Amino acid sequence: MKLLIKIGAPIAVVVAGIAIIIGLSAGKAEPEKNEPVVRPLSMHVALVETRTSQLYVQSQGEVRPRHEILLVPQVSGRIVYIDSNFGEGSAVNPGQTLIKIDPSDYQLAVTRARGRIAEAEVRLEQEEADARIKAEQWKNWVSDGEPTPLALNKPQVAEAKAKLESARADLKAAELDLARTQISVPFKGRIREKRVGLGQLANAGQTLGMAYSTDLVEVRLPLTDDQLGELGLEIGHQSTYGSGREVIFTANLAGKSHNWTGFIVRTDAAVDPTTRLIYATAQVKDPYGAAASQGTPFAVGLFVKASIKGKSIDETLIVPRIALRGKDQVYVVSDDNKMEIRTVEVASTTADEVILTSGVRAGEKVIISPVRSAIAGLDVVAIDPSKDTANLDSGAE
Repeated sequence: MKLLIKIGAPIAVVVAGIAIIIGLSAGKAEPEKNEPVVRPLSMHVALVETRTSQLYVQSQGEVRPRHEILLVPQVSGRIVYIDSNFGEGSAVNPGQTLIKIDPSDYQLAVTRARGRIAEAEVRLEQEEADARIKAEQWKNWVSDGEPTPLALNKPQVAEAKAKLESARADLKAAELDLARTQISVPFKGRIREKRVGLGQLANAGQTLGMAYSTDLVEVRLPLTDDQLGELGLEIGHQSTYGSGREVIFTANLAGKSHNWTGFIVRTDAAVDPTTRLIYATAQVKDPYGAAASQGTPFAVGLFVKASIKGKSIDETLIVPRIALRGKDQVYVVSDDNKMEIRTVEVASTTADEVILTSGVRAGEKVIISPVRSAIAGLDVVAIDPSKDTANLDSGAE
C-alpha cells in the first residue's frame, strides 16, 4: 500500500497540474487583431503643360576645311624664293606666289622652242611654195591624167605643218613648265604645314607644304534615325547654304564660351556600317572673318557642340526631364490619388524638359520624386514643390 502511494502521488500531482493549465488556457480571452495601416506616400509632382515646341537636336563634331591640298611642284629645281607669309597659320590669297623654283632652265627651253617654231614656219613656207610651183608645172607641161599627191608636193607640206604644230606644242609645254616654277594656291586659305627651305633642291612630286581653304568650313555631325526624324531630313538630303536647318555651334576657349552660326547643307546618302549613324554636313562661311565670335575664329580642328534647329510641333505636352522613367514611362497621380504607370511617346528631350506627343493630358500630375519601386494603384499624397521646400532627393519607398 505504501508502495502504491509513493508511485501514485507524484503522478496525481502532475495530472492535476496539467488539468489546471488546460483550464486556465481555455478561460483566457482571445488577443485583439489589429489590421496593418498602409500610409500613403508623399510625392512631389509637376503639372503637365502644353505649348508649341521647337525641337532642337544635339550633336558634336570637328571643324574641317572644305578643301585641303598638298603643295607639290610639277617641275624640279632649286628653291630661289619663299614668301614671307609662307609659314604655319599664315593667311594666303588665291594666285599668290608662295614658292619659286629657279626658272633659268625652263626659260632656255622656251627660247629653244620658239627657235624650232621659226624653223618649222620657214620649212612650211618652202614646201608650200614648192607645191605651188609643181602644180603650175603640171598644168603647163602635162595635160594627161591626174597628178599624184607626191607630184604636187602634198606629203611634204603635210609633214611641214605637222612639225610646226609639234614645235608649237613644245613651246606651250615649255611655257607651262616655266609657269609651274611658281607655286600658289587656287583659294583664299591658310598654311597648315611648311616642309621647305630657301636654297633646297626640290624634285617634281615632292611635298613642300600643306594648305587649306578658309572661305568656308564644314562640320560632320552624327545623327541617329530618331534625330533625323526630329529635323525633318531624309537620307541624301541636299540644300543650299542659308536655306537648310540652322545650327548653333558652341565651344569654350580661354575660359569663355563662343557661339557660331551655320547651316546643314547635306546628309550622307548611306548609313555608316560601323556605328549605324547618319552624318549631316554643316557649313560656316568666312570662319576667320565675319563668322568670328568675339574675335575668335571658327578655327579648323576645333571640336564643337552643335544645336540643330528642327521641326516645330503644335500642342506638345511638356514634363520635367526627371519625370521620365526609363525610355518612355512616367508616373501619374490620378484624381483619386492613385499611382498610374503610363507609356508615353517622346518627341524630344532637353536637359530640363521632355517633349511628349501622347500618353498624358495637360494638367495631369506627374511624379518627379525618386521612386525605388513603382506599383500601380499605390496611394499617393501629391505635393506641389513650388509650395513645399522639402528635399526632392529624399526618395520614396
